[in-house]
Amino acid sequence: MGHPKKQRKKYDTPFRPWDKTRLDSERKLLKEYGLRRKHELWRAEAILRNFRHRARKLLGSPDEKREKELLNRLQKLGIKCSSLDEVLSININDVLSRRLQTIVHKKGANSALHARQMIIHGHITIMGRKIRYPSYLVPVVEESGITITNMDKKPVISENKELEKAAVEGE
Repeated sequence: MGHPKKQRKKYDTPFRPWDKTRLDSERKLLKEYGLRRKHELWRAEAILRNFRHRARKLLGSPDEKREKELLNRLQKLGIKCSSLDEVLSININDVLSRRLQTIVHKKGANSALHARQMIIHGHITIMGRKIRYPSYLVPVVEESGITITNMDKKPVISENKELEKAAVEGE
């Protein structure tokens, strides 16, 4: 299991570190999804690589139970696959689009970096739990439970006095 203070890295670095086409595509993905460091991208690639590896292994020696487990896991994450061949056609965008940071950005944050900041500062809750990890892969079940908590500690001042009275009476 290993020592808890000495965790191993969960990604592999590229074999060719200065490949221009790879660097350009990584830079584009970093900007699009608001990732801060390349190892976040490499970690998503490792997750994708593990799904593909499991699918190739199951294609070689079919096991109905494990195949259903893999397909159910992908369905829960929101990656639509009905067969092992479709698992092999998943790309990195499918995995990155399931990150909490990306989903919060789609739900109304100004940018991907703004969504990341809201998550880290604790303004995002999922089903009542504070999640402070932008890389959290959100299952489909929890996607509807994402809420933005009150970011401002100051009371909101409205210009309409009647609305203020109604709000006070409603409490």
